[in-house]
Amino acid sequence: MTPCTSPVIAGRRGSCAARVGICVVVLLGMALSCEALTIPDVQIRVAEATGPERVSAALQVMALLTVLTLAPAILILTTSFVRIVVVLSFLRQAIGTHQVPPNQVLIGLALFLTFFIMTPVWQQVNQGALQPYLKKEITQETAYHSALQPIRKFLFAQTREKDLMLCLKMSGDGKPANRDAVATVPLVTAFVLSELKTAFQIGFLIYIPFLVLDMVVASILLSMGMMMLPPIIISLPFKLMLFVLVDGWYLVVGSLIKSFHTL
Repeated sequence: MTPCTSPVIAGRRGSCAARVGICVVVLLGMALSCEALTIPDVQIRVAEATGPERVSAALQVMALLTVLTLAPAILILTTSFVRIVVVLSFLRQAIGTHQVPPNQVLIGLALFLTFFIMTPVWQQVNQGALQPYLKKEITQETAYHSALQPIRKFLFAQTREKDLMLCLKMSGDGKPANRDAVATVPLVTAFVLSELKTAFQIGFLIYIPFLVLDMVVASILLSMGMMMLPPIIISLPFKLMLFVLVDGWYLVVGSLIKSFHTL
């Protein structure tokens, strides 16, 4: 068989060759233009410190990165966030709307309520520790102890003595002479335990009216012989109406804010 040498095929071969040539020219132009670009030299190395100040700076950077990593846990465990988010979760479960409000809304509301409640404490930290340290009026160690004072005062005000004594006993510190002798780690642990207990108590009180309403609806359906109809379908609109009529969000949020007190 002889190869096909028709003008159409020859024209197509010529156009393909032209396209390949254009692509080669474009690639060469891009390569030549890249030669004019300057790429910065980035090096990551571990070298010997030339003085104590270099070691101190490296340790400070490591400490800062560690604090930033633990920042969410510190925010959750040393503020009012735990009590607020647990109570709001109990409220949603009591009403029966498992996905309304969504988790994003509950967590966002809990965060802003936390900022609102903790603002006086953070202002004391800013005025007594952060600003003097930035102005180089006090040392870093003094700023750290000054910042802990209002935070520890808030933790002590919300911590039950029973929970605190349990944490101190488990840590082996024994009974302290005063509040200043209590370490911060057992105090934070006892604070979280107290917050969970308080949140569960508030959640129980929230559950009572909705539970009574569920029992009334279930009894009515049982007396009518409608045993196959789930009571939650009938009680949910009544629970929503009850919650709206008593202005539930106002009562819950107001009670949460008032539940935090400073001794």
